[in-house]
Amino acid sequence: MMRSKAFLLVAGAAFALPLWPQNNELAPVISKPVSRTVELPAEIHPFLMVSLHAKVPGFVDHVLVDRGSVVKEGDLLADLSAPEMQAQIAEAEFKFQSTEAERLQAEAQLAATESTYQRLTEAAKTPGAVAGNDLIQAQKQVDAAQALVNAKQKASRASQEAVNALKALVTYLKIAAPFDGVVTDRLVHPGALVGPPADPALLVLQQVSHLRVVVPVPEEVVGGLVPGAKVEFSVPTFPQRTFAGTIARISHALDQKTRTMPVELDTFNRDGALAPGMYPSVKWPVRSSRPALFVPKTSVVTTTERTFVVRNQNGHAEWVDVKTRATEGDLVEVIGNLRPGDLVVRRATDELRQGDVIRTASK
Repeated sequence: MMRSKAFLLVAGAAFALPLWPQNNELAPVISKPVSRTVELPAEIHPFLMVSLHAKVPGFVDHVLVDRGSVVKEGDLLADLSAPEMQAQIAEAEFKFQSTEAERLQAEAQLAATESTYQRLTEAAKTPGAVAGNDLIQAQKQVDAAQALVNAKQKASRASQEAVNALKALVTYLKIAAPFDGVVTDRLVHPGALVGPPADPALLVLQQVSHLRVVVPVPEEVVGGLVPGAKVEFSVPTFPQRTFAGTIARISHALDQKTRTMPVELDTFNRDGALAPGMYPSVKWPVRSSRPALFVPKTSVVTTTERTFVVRNQNGHAEWVDVKTRATEGDLVEVIGNLRPGDLVVRRATDELRQGDVIRTASK
C-alpha cells in the first residue's frame, strides 16, 4: 500500500517520516431494477410501398396523378393503349365462332348416327331383318361421332378461354391504386412505351398515414423487448414535439455486421407531420427481468490492463474485475463477481493494492 511521507529538516538534512495511511470511505453495492431509456437512431418507412408497372405492353395515354397526389384504393392513376390487342381479341373471337360452329356440326352428326343406330337396334329385334355387322358398324359410327363432339367441345372451350384471357388483359391497361396512399414519384409521361420486356416503373405509391419506425436495437438491450409497449420518439423537423409508436414487429435475429436487432414500431401519421426517410431519435426503454448491481462511478478504476472495483474483504483490499454498463446519476451499473451489500471503496485508485489494509474512519 502506498503511504504518504513528510520531510523533517534537521541541521540541513532532510529525513523522510512515514504518515499513517489515508482513511477510505466505503459504499455498498446496490441492487435495484433497471428501468431507464437510451437514445437510439431509427428510420421511418412507409407501411406499404409499391412501384406500379404495366403488365401488358402499351403506350401511356394519360397519367392522371403526379408526385404528391393523395389517392384512394381503386382510383385510376394512368391508362394505356394497345391497338394490336383489339385485333388479337377479334381474331380470337373469330376462332371461337369457327370452333363453335364445328362443335354444333359435330353434335348434329352425332344425333344422326345415334338415330340410325336406334333404328337398326329396333329392326334387329326381328330375326334376319338386320345383319349383325351393320349393327356393329352403326355402333362404331356413334362412338366416332361422340369422340368428335368431345374434341370440338374442348376446342370451343379453349377458344372461349383465349377470348376471356385477352379481354382480361385489356383491364390491365387501366392502372389503379392498390391501396390508399400518396404518389411519391412519377416516372413516365404520355407517349412512353411501357410494359414487358423493358418494364419501366410508372409510379411509386406509398402509404404514409400508417408508418413503420425501424429501430436497430443493440444486442445488450434486446432482452427487455415487450411487444405492444409504447415508445416515444422525436424528429429534427419538430424538435419540440414528441411522437409515439408501439412495438409491433421484432425480427428475432441480429444483424451480423452491426450486432443490432431490427424492431418495428407502428405509428399513425394523421396530420402528415412525419414522412418516410426521416431519421428519428427514439427514447428506447431498457428493462431487465433481474435487478442490476450499481456502485458509485468513483468506485470503478480503469487501467490499461483491467477495469475493477476494490472490495473490502475482511478489512483488506480485493480487486474485483467488472464490466460497466449504463450510468444512472452518480451510480454506474456493473457486472462482475459482486453481491448486493458488498462494501467497495468509494474513491478507489490503483494505488490501493491487492491485500492492503483498508482503513476507515472508525479504525
